[in-house]
Amino acid sequence: METRNIFENLSCIDHRYSVSEEAEQFALLSAYISEQASIRSMAKCEAALVKAHLTVRGTLTDDIAKTLDQVAANIDPEEVYAEEAKTKHNVRALVNVMKTKVDEKIGPFIHLGATSVDILDTALSCRMRDVTKNVVLPELKKLEQQLCAIAERDCAIPQVGRTHGQHAVPITFGWSIAEFVSRLGKSILRIEELSDQLVGKLAGPVGSYNGPSMIVKDPEELERIYTEFLGLKPSEYSNQLVEPEYLLRLLLEMNVAFGIIANLADDLRNLQRSEIGEVFEYFASTQVGSSTMPQKRNPWNSEHVKSLWKAMCPRVITFYMDQISEHQRDLTNSASQRFIADYVSGFVMAVARMNRVVSGLQADKEGMARNLQGAGGKVKGGVLAEPAYILLGEAGYNDGHEVIRKITLEAEESGKTFFEVLKTHEKEFKDITAQLEKLGVENPAQFFENPANYCGLAATKSKRLALKYKELCK
Repeated sequence: METRNIFENLSCIDHRYSVSEEAEQFALLSAYISEQASIRSMAKCEAALVKAHLTVRGTLTDDIAKTLDQVAANIDPEEVYAEEAKTKHNVRALVNVMKTKVDEKIGPFIHLGATSVDILDTALSCRMRDVTKNVVLPELKKLEQQLCAIAERDCAIPQVGRTHGQHAVPITFGWSIAEFVSRLGKSILRIEELSDQLVGKLAGPVGSYNGPSMIVKDPEELERIYTEFLGLKPSEYSNQLVEPEYLLRLLLEMNVAFGIIANLADDLRNLQRSEIGEVFEYFASTQVGSSTMPQKRNPWNSEHVKSLWKAMCPRVITFYMDQISEHQRDLTNSASQRFIADYVSGFVMAVARMNRVVSGLQADKEGMARNLQGAGGKVKGGVLAEPAYILLGEAGYNDGHEVIRKITLEAEESGKTFFEVLKTHEKEFKDITAQLEKLGVENPAQFFENPANYCGLAATKSKRLALKYKELCK
């Protein structure tokens, strides 16, 4: 087959990504969802159909099965395309080519009783199952394991929490990563479950087994044998198409995972801002951050993940639109469904890029400590206003929130820290300290001196979630 110069390709997936950082992932994806893989997966379905017919007749031998498998695995896409130029029909072209590759006694069983979509939809289920299990899930689980390691390793590193872009109460860096451990972990498990639920069919042009009923007494048994050879189960109901919701749900869950990863990329990118400086990702000694500013170390990998998500996420609309087919079938999904391969490729490449980001990700402990110590807006240490008012409430103060609000205003006007001003309110400080003593807090009188003292269960839950999903996503 003539090989086109990759730089003459139209899709960036086939030139920029096939030779770049994602070259390894491109090769893995190609084995399952390239055009060659598509044609050979259909040939595998045709071979399974022949084996099913021969099984029913009691004439299938190991040698015949082996021959059929070899024919399917080595079908030449160029030969099929050449035949399609004559037939103007891709499945009929494949059938014609396969008939020339097998004994004439077996030839009549190729495509016998099937309609094109019995092969097309079943083959698509096979490809999506295989690419999910062999490429998508391993890449996702690698990312999940790396996130688990960070959440466990950095479970106790204090960090300022943020809501609405403003300083909130203290957390730990492990806790901020544990969010994605939990969210992504659940999505991974769901993707795995949905990939196991993909189905096939051998039910004829409108799904009512008209053709197969002319061949065998029990068409559903023939269908069961056919799909079993492919490691699938038959669809409970099908017209000419397999019910689209099986594949739709899998693709939608991939998009859920994609959004979680894009969210992670966004958070990591923001934490690398010069004015925040709380994390840093690996930067090679030969790497260039800017074409004109040599000092820059742009978080370009995280930005790249977000950019891929922007390109691929809207394709979910097309997946929904492919859910609708007129009556028993129309061809309005014929072109659009082909772009599923692009979506899966973009998703896997984003996950792979995120894997590289987190593999070298480090918390800047000094930066986190500096930001936390100065957190609270105009009131240094103001992030500890919450525990102060809660402890006053526990001490019986009906207006604890108002008391602490005025103390924060006093600190803002004086330029003193929250702790310094709080101590001057002797009665309130004494009552707060007494409540801390009841809780068994070490050095209660110094509790408000360091915001890192107020991290709740962040470290405990970070570690717990890391261990849980490390085990679940092995």
